[in-house]
Amino acid sequence: MKLEELKKLVQGAAVAIRVRQTLQPAGGKGDKVFPPTYSTSDNNKLKYVDEPRRIDGQEVVCVLLDSVASQANRMEEALLEAWRRNELSFPVVGVDFASAAPELADLGTITTLETPHRIADAIFRDSVGADGKTLFRDTPEGKAYTDATPRDATAVYRLCPTALALGVWDSTGPKGGLGAKFQRAVASEIVAINALHGKKVGSRLDPLQIPSSIEIYPRKDDESDWTLDPEQAKHKAGKPVSVKPSEINHGNVAPTVDQSAGGITFEYAVQTVVLSIPALRKLRFKTGYDRKPLASPEAAADAARTAIAALAIAGVVHLREKGYDLRSRCLLVPESPFHLELVMADGTSQEVSVGLADASRLVEEAAAEAAKLGLSWVREPLKLKPAPKLVDLVKRARAVHAAGSAEG
Repeated sequence: MKLEELKKLVQGAAVAIRVRQTLQPAGGKGDKVFPPTYSTSDNNKLKYVDEPRRIDGQEVVCVLLDSVASQANRMEEALLEAWRRNELSFPVVGVDFASAAPELADLGTITTLETPHRIADAIFRDSVGADGKTLFRDTPEGKAYTDATPRDATAVYRLCPTALALGVWDSTGPKGGLGAKFQRAVASEIVAINALHGKKVGSRLDPLQIPSSIEIYPRKDDESDWTLDPEQAKHKAGKPVSVKPSEINHGNVAPTVDQSAGGITFEYAVQTVVLSIPALRKLRFKTGYDRKPLASPEAAADAARTAIAALAIAGVVHLREKGYDLRSRCLLVPESPFHLELVMADGTSQEVSVGLADASRLVEEAAAEAAKLGLSWVREPLKLKPAPKLVDLVKRARAVHAAGSAEG
C-alpha cells in the first residue's frame, strides 16, 4: 500500500479496512482452549461469554475469546513495543514514577498506551508538569486537551493520536460526563465459532501426607507465618486461632470438577478487525497547536486522518506480529497468510498485503505530510510526574495490599 492510495481511501473511496483471520488452537483442531472468565451473580452459571450468532444462515453458539477492549489493549502494547524500539514514531505522553520516589521505581514510566482510559485516565489528571506543581489539566497542553472535541481534535492529535484511533471519553476531567467523546475507529474481536463447553478437574496429592486433623496456628507475632505451638499462636476470644493444612498449602486437596469454566472446543475461531473510515472523516482540525487557524484546514484534516489511519494499520500489523497467545491455555495460530481487505464505497473489495516495514513507512510519510500542513507530531510531547498526593496514594495502596497478604 502506498501513501497516495491510503489517502484516497480516507478521503472517501473506501468505507472500511478490515481483516478476517481464521484461527485454530496451537495444539491442533479440536484442542481445548480457555476463554476469559467473567463474574456472574449465580456461581452455577457459565462464566464465559457465549451467545448465538447467525453464520451462513444458521444459528451457531459462539464464545468470546478476546473482547474489543482487550484487543485494543493488546494493540497498544504492540504499538508501545514498536515505539520503544524506534520502529514507529508518534506522540506518547508518560508519567515518570521512578524519579518521583525510589520505592516506586518498579513502575517506571506509565504511558498513554498503558492506562485504561488513555490520556483521559486519572493517572494523568493527578500528575504534574515540568515545574513539579501544575497539574496536567492546568498546563497549556492539558487545557487544550480538555477543550478538544471531534470538531477540533488538534490537541488530541498532538498529544495522543492513538486515542483518535481507539477511542476515548474524557469523563474524569473538569467537565465530568460532559467531557468530549472520540469514537473508536478501529475495533478487533476474536470469537470461537460453534463452541462446546467442557469441564476441568483439580486436585493435590501431598507427598508429605499431612492429615487435615492436625491443628496449625498463625503466629501472633507474624500472621504470614505459622506454628504448631498454641502458645505462639494468634488468639481470638482467649483461644488460639487454627487453620487447616490446606490453608497453608500443605495436605491433600480432594479432586473437584469445574463445570462453569472448564474450557471449550470449537470448529474454528475468527479475528475480525474493522477500521471505520467514516469515523475518521468525522474528525475536524480547525487550528494548529498555536490555536491559530490552519492555512489549509481541509487539506490538513485529510492528512491528519490519513496519519491516524496509518497508525491504526500499524497497530493491527504489529498486533498480528505478536501472535495470538491470549492467556494460559489459549494459544491460537492463523490458518492463512495475513492481509488487509479494502472495502470500497461501492461495496466491492480488494486485498492488499502490508508488512511491518510497510506500516512504518506509511506512518512516517503520513505524519510528515500532515506536519507540512501545520499538524506535526512530537515523539514525547509531554513528560509528567505523579503529584505528591498520587505518590502517597500508591504507597498507601501498597501498604494495604501487603497487610492483606499477611492476613491472608
